[in-house]
Amino acid sequence: MSWQTQQRAFLPLAVLVLLAAAAAAAPNQANAQPASPADPTAADTCTDPAVDGACRNVPKALRLKLIAIPTILVASIIGVCLPLFSRSVPALRPDRNLFVIVKAFASGVILATGYMHVLPDSFSNLTSPCLPRKPWADFSFTTFVAMLAALFTLMVDSLMLTFYNRRKGGGNTSGRRTGAAVADHESPAHDEHHWHSHGHGHGHGGIVVVADKPEDEEEASKVQLRRNRVVVQVLEMGIIVHSVVIGLGMGASQNVCTIRPLVAAMCFHQLFEGMGLGGCILQAEYGAKMKAGLVFFFSTTTPFGIALGLALTKVYRENSPTALIVVGLLNAASAGLLHYMALVELLAADFMGPKLQGRVRLQLLSFLAVLLGAGGMSIMAKWA
Repeated sequence: MSWQTQQRAFLPLAVLVLLAAAAAAAPNQANAQPASPADPTAADTCTDPAVDGACRNVPKALRLKLIAIPTILVASIIGVCLPLFSRSVPALRPDRNLFVIVKAFASGVILATGYMHVLPDSFSNLTSPCLPRKPWADFSFTTFVAMLAALFTLMVDSLMLTFYNRRKGGGNTSGRRTGAAVADHESPAHDEHHWHSHGHGHGHGGIVVVADKPEDEEEASKVQLRRNRVVVQVLEMGIIVHSVVIGLGMGASQNVCTIRPLVAAMCFHQLFEGMGLGGCILQAEYGAKMKAGLVFFFSTTTPFGIALGLALTKVYRENSPTALIVVGLLNAASAGLLHYMALVELLAADFMGPKLQGRVRLQLLSFLAVLLGAGGMSIMAKWA
């Protein structure tokens, strides 16, 4: 794939970052007044930024945020780059068992990020007492938007893969080859070959998968490579939206009791989430420029969100109705996207693939890695 084509494919990520930043900045209306809740304490929370009391310390919060920007940036770079340099370590190459286990751990991290970090934040925002009861208390907007986001991600995933196949598959010849492979997969005579879309030419216990034609095997590997590239771009979209939103919230906050543990939790979060994304980038086999672009966007979005929050501290109120609605809807969409990518494209693709299906011990170790990754990120939800 040429660099120009890669740039066009990566353009939606850049657009999404700008849209997320603009949407997050939209709530910065100093004169916006929240709805009047029935609870007087809630009214104070919605209108008075100094309600944090002893935890509100502007100079100390500023120092913590200035420390957080480079710290989170370094943790993000280390996390996403570790898998990219794993080719120099034989045990961490994509065809080795250790890589599969590490990727399973990182996939568990991404799954827990959606369920334990992003989705609860959306529930908290969209059910806030600072919002009017109608319609926000009468309908579960969080789960509805998350469901739509997951379905939309499926549609984008399918359409992008179709576009890649038509663009890079050589026109009708590719279509005939791919169609022939699918027809061969569906025929009873091919059952013994146990064709799977996520692997080709690998052993399944005592059965060896052999392609009928060399060109079909080559085409299957090309289709899988295109799918890996689609996975990378869609996954980065969800991560970027969440990173900008959480960075904005941290940058605008003056509550040192919240910021202090959040800095450490975000460093671990970016480290392990970066490992998951880096593993996907490695399998996508992008060129150096595209890898650098993906690493740059992942590493800088959270620091960018913090810097944006710092710039808007005086006019941004996280409990204003507009802020709660915009951030809550963005979090819900991001949660749905992360759920789909973690379960369908990462975990299901690997666990239903030939490598794990043919080796029970490796499959159990990968399950354990998923549980450890998801469990670790779930514990971090106490602070982040």
